[in-house]
Amino acid sequence: MMGESKPEGEVFLSQSDLSPHGEKYDEGNKEEDTILDLTSCQLHDLEEVELPVQLTEIDFSANRLKLLDDRIAHLTRLKKLSLRQNLFTDDALQRLSQWPAIYALQELVLRDNRLKKIPDISKFKDLVIFDVSFNEISSLKGMSEASPVLKELYLSKNELTKIEELDHLHQLRILELGSNRLRDCISLEELYLSHNGISKMEGLSTLVNLMVLDVSSNKLTSITGIENLARLEDLWLNDNQIASLDGIDSALAGSREKLTTIYLEHNPCAKDPSYISTLRLNFPSIQQIDSNIF
Repeated sequence: MMGESKPEGEVFLSQSDLSPHGEKYDEGNKEEDTILDLTSCQLHDLEEVELPVQLTEIDFSANRLKLLDDRIAHLTRLKKLSLRQNLFTDDALQRLSQWPAIYALQELVLRDNRLKKIPDISKFKDLVIFDVSFNEISSLKGMSEASPVLKELYLSKNELTKIEELDHLHQLRILELGSNRLRDCISLEELYLSHNGISKMEGLSTLVNLMVLDVSSNKLTSITGIENLARLEDLWLNDNQIASLDGIDSALAGSREKLTTIYLEHNPCAKDPSYISTLRLNFPSIQQIDSNIF
């Protein structure tokens, strides 16, 4: 990245910034936050790469790394670590949980490696983004120890057969589970799918025990695919593109008697003068519509 302008307050390091012996060219000994980006450098190890103690972000994506460098254990300011698209196995990543100096990590990306199980992330109490998609993980065992402040969890393209150990993640905004082996989720009671770009609800009809469904902040234009959810109590549909309440009685026929809370604000349909009265007429047990409590 030599020759490119750098955002104020950050020093970007790339392979071209390093001497043949791994020494960083003089940057004026700046003490600002630093980001080390060595994506797609065909690295097999980090022997010739300097790891300054002030690093806050490291990206080693798309290399040939198999082992963790011990020097990472001393990067006390590290907040983001991406090891995406390398050759790390479960054994190779065990030491991550044994390095107290990096327990303040907020983002850990292990996408597209050779993992067969969830790594131990119990010590990373500030972790908000965790990505282990495109691996060979068959179980979510260990996720019960994940930080309760986790907001984004990426599990796509693995070998998962059921959803488990996620009940405590009350701040989760994004959960990606595509391309797994999920077939039977009938015990699932809460499902949060906000901010996923969903344009149509499908594949939910078998979730007969679902009580809470959050599909807010997506691209839905209508309410479909949840007619059979007879236990649904809380439904979050706000911040979508739902134009009309026409047919909402049949769209939520299964949960008509159970539904107590529904959010539809920030949809075109919420501007209808009869918006509140229509919902109260169709759902006799309703107690809350958006911020209105009855």
